Amino acid sequence: MIEARAVVTRAESGEAWVRIEDRAGGCGRCDEPGGCRSTGLAYALKAPDKVFKVPNRIGAEAGDAVRLRIDDAAPLRGALLGYGLGVVLLIAGAALGTGLAAEGQGDLFALIGGVGGLVAAVGLNRFVLRSARLRQAFDVEMVQEPASCGHPTGTAS
Repeated sequence: MIEARAVVTRAESGEAWVRIEDRAGGCGRCDEPGGCRSTGLAYALKAPDKVFKVPNRIGAEAGDAVRLRIDDAAPLRGALLGYGLGVVLLIAGAALGTGLAAEGQGDLFALIGGVGGLVAAVGLNRFVLRSARLRQAFDVEMVQEPASCGHPTGTAS
């Protein structure tokens, strides 16, 4: 599981808006040999204070510290769906267009077929985003952040 600490900024109607507090990236192997050093890249491409909307199955309220979890394979599945499907359908459409073209029109039909493949990929990706069953593979789970070490709240030392 990939995890990140977050703080709930707003909660209503079974949903919570959370701000990521961790600066750690992905699997936590950023600086180990073979690690991808994704932390710097992630924060170069988006602001670290971005707020995300997630299902609030734990009844968290504004100000609560929570932990967000997502399956390790979800980013790969998302990349394959978002990019891989487009590439495969682009090439398949271009090949089909070339195969159906009359002599001398191969380039035009390859272009038309490639664009058709990309349009099909966009349609399939939108279908996946609307399908609750397929979207479950990308669900973010929110759990309570474990209490920090020290004395329980309200007790003196």
